Amino acid sequence: MLADAQAVAQAAAGEIAKALRGGARTLVLAGGTTPRRAYELLAGMDVKWGRVTVLFGDERCVAPEDPESNYRMARESLLDRVAPATVHRMPAELGPEEGARLYSSVVAGLEPLDLVILGLGPDGHCASLFPGHRALQAPGWAVAVRGAPKPPPDRVSLTLAALRGARRVIFLATGAEKAEALRRAHRGEVPAGMIPGAEWFVDREAAAA
Repeated sequence: MLADAQAVAQAAAGEIAKALRGGARTLVLAGGTTPRRAYELLAGMDVKWGRVTVLFGDERCVAPEDPESNYRMARESLLDRVAPATVHRMPAELGPEEGARLYSSVVAGLEPLDLVILGLGPDGHCASLFPGHRALQAPGWAVAVRGAPKPPPDRVSLTLAALRGARRVIFLATGAEKAEALRRAHRGEVPAGMIPGAEWFVDREAAAA
């Protein structure tokens, strides 16, 4: 447990940099406020980015320049400031089914993924895998998500199987609004709690429950 969101971002950035220096070659990025701050800090750290392939855990079905785009956030906070060997964004603007089909072939050629960064939703979702949604049961590497309870409703996500198969998964959770979700995740009641061996970087407010 860490003091606050800034401490979580700093610790996470340092751990990601350490993993990349230690041999991790595929890095899967998450959306969200806490990951964004971690990426900003990571951009200033000593990493040989020419060895790294960047992927995404999920994406909203919007254009890559849309303010809602996870890719846009990652590009502004990290990717425009470093030079990864390859960046595989999710082509979710093509629609969830085509986006998932195309991304599945990308992940299939790179799995098992070395390092996956995930956020925690207030309902316990991770990537775009929501509690009770049929996408949780999807096979393969990427899944089309329609009817997500959080807007926008159409998304592309890595599957739970793909996340479980990763070599290392790190969750970032900050703020009092995540406390109940964190409690339920540790009980295995929500998608974020369904990845055995995941590591958690949380602040005091999120850990309050």
